[in-house]
Amino acid sequence: MTNADNYEKTAMKVSIVSVIWNLLLSAGKLFAGIFANSGAMISDAVHSASDVFSTIIVMIGVKISGKDSDNDHPYGHERLECVAAIILATVLAATGIGIGYGAVVKIMAGDYNVEMPGILALVAAVVSILVKELMFWYTRYYAKQIDSSALMADAWHHRSDSLSSIGALIGIIGARLGFGIMEPLASVVICIFIEKAAYDIFMDAVNKMVDKSCDDETMEKINACAMNIPGVENIDLLRTRVFGNKIYVDMEIAADGNKTLDETHAVAERVHDAIEQEFPKVKHIMVHVNPAKK
Repeated sequence: MTNADNYEKTAMKVSIVSVIWNLLLSAGKLFAGIFANSGAMISDAVHSASDVFSTIIVMIGVKISGKDSDNDHPYGHERLECVAAIILATVLAATGIGIGYGAVVKIMAGDYNVEMPGILALVAAVVSILVKELMFWYTRYYAKQIDSSALMADAWHHRSDSLSSIGALIGIIGARLGFGIMEPLASVVICIFIEKAAYDIFMDAVNKMVDKSCDDETMEKINACAMNIPGVENIDLLRTRVFGNKIYVDMEIAADGNKTLDETHAVAERVHDAIEQEFPKVKHIMVHVNPAKK
């Protein structure tokens, strides 16, 4: 199985698990909200149901980004996965703004005196928090493993659900204790955390679309890998650019100018093969040979 096949298979598996759990949670929270008289839990159920749409965006983005190169896209389609991540970051930011705005309106209007919800709503909120936190860590683990911006965005969407359910839980406890203002206050804090996550996801995806270079540590490792190849006397130039979840490398090496073209070409080939083998994320590397300065 190729890296691309494994990438798509892993992302699809995680996304399908997300869809199934979101549907189950949505149905459970809707049931609890209706029968336990909790408006907060009904809203949370709708939130979970809407997350299925976000996961579908991830699945579409991953599927398209995995397509082979063609005449119109000779470098591949990896950046389309970043487009999916940007869409999800925008949805996540909108979700956070919606939560924060609704909370501020409630606080300013003094609209937080609600009827006491039943214990079933309390149980549903706790279950939702636990499940969504598990889904966050599960999705985050695989997102890091395959370096998927879209999957990481979906992981943070799970975390936003968990935070939303925490707000619902605080609101339910507050209502049962006679302090209805606790829910909107918690929602304002939750909004801030969600906006920070959305910003981080958005900037990561943008950086992967604008030919940002690799981090310094990766650059140093690529440089060291090339210098370890016999025949390489110096690295005259090293440029990298992140393309989706892949890396493109342009390198100029210095070799003995007295060697034949075949000999220096062989050195360049060894550098090329060594870097592609040691760095699986490198999709393409161009190695140019200069005569070493005396």
